[in-house]
Amino acid sequence: MTNSATKPPPHRIIFANEKGGTGKSTCAVHFAVALASQGWRVAGIDLDPRQRTFHRYLENRKNTEQRREIKLPTPNFEVFEGTTIAELDDQVARLSEGADYLIADTPGRDDVFARHMATSADTLVTPINDSFIDFDLIGQVDPETFQVVRPSFYSELIWDTRKARAKTDGRTIDWIILRNRLQHVDAHNMRRVGEALTQLSRRVGFRVIPGLGERVIYRELFPAGLTLLDKAHLGGMGIGHVVARQELREAMGGLNLPARERLHPDGDLFAVA
Repeated sequence: MTNSATKPPPHRIIFANEKGGTGKSTCAVHFAVALASQGWRVAGIDLDPRQRTFHRYLENRKNTEQRREIKLPTPNFEVFEGTTIAELDDQVARLSEGADYLIADTPGRDDVFARHMATSADTLVTPINDSFIDFDLIGQVDPETFQVVRPSFYSELIWDTRKARAKTDGRTIDWIILRNRLQHVDAHNMRRVGEALTQLSRRVGFRVIPGLGERVIYRELFPAGLTLLDKAHLGGMGIGHVVARQELREAMGGLNLPARERLHPDGDLFAVA
C-alpha cells in the first residue's frame, strides 16, 4: 500500500440529551478513554462552557498524570466557547485532524450547537435514566396502559435529521438510547420502560443498549480524572468495580462501531477491526 492513501475522517460519536443528570458526561469520558486505551487517536470536545464536566474530568486526568508521574491514555480535548456555528465547525475540523474518533459532549438542555453536532453524528448516543421521567424526552405514554402515544418533539427532530442526512450524503445516523442506572429492585417499572422503548424504537428507529449503573465509584473517580479502565491506578478492586467494568465493556460493545482504518507508523493505512 502506498502513502497516497487518504485517511478517512473521524467517526463522530455525539452524546446528546436535552435533560441533565443522565450520566451523559460520565459515559462520554469513559467511552473516550476506552477508545484511547485501545490505541485509537481520540479527540473530545465539550459543548457546555458553563458546566464543562467532560472537559474538567479530563483536566483532572492530566493533572493526575503530572502529580503521580504516570502515563494515562487520554484523548485530545477542548471546550467550545464560541458563539457561532462557523466557529464550532472550525474548532471541530481542527480537533479532527489525524483523529480516528471525535467525541462531543453536549449540554443537558435545548442548545443550537448540540443540535448542529447531532446532524453530523455517525453515532448519536442519548443516555437516559431508566424511568418514565426521562422517557418523556423521547416519547409520551398513556398513563393507564403505559403504551406509547406519540414520539416527542426531540424524537421527531432526530428522525427528520436522519432523513435529511440520508438525502444529503447517503449516510445515516445510528441513534442509540443508552439505558443508564438500570434498577433491579423495581422490575415491574423496568419492564414497562423497556416495553415502551421497544414500541417507540420501531417508530423512530433507535437502538437500545444497557449503559452504566448507579454507582458511587463514578463520583469518586472524578477528582482524579480516573476511569474504571485505569485498573493499575485504582488501588483495591472490589466486586462493585468489577461489575462496573463489565457494564462499561458491554456498553462499548453495544455501540457496534464500524471497522476503521489506522495509520501505520510509516504513513500507510491498514484496516483494523
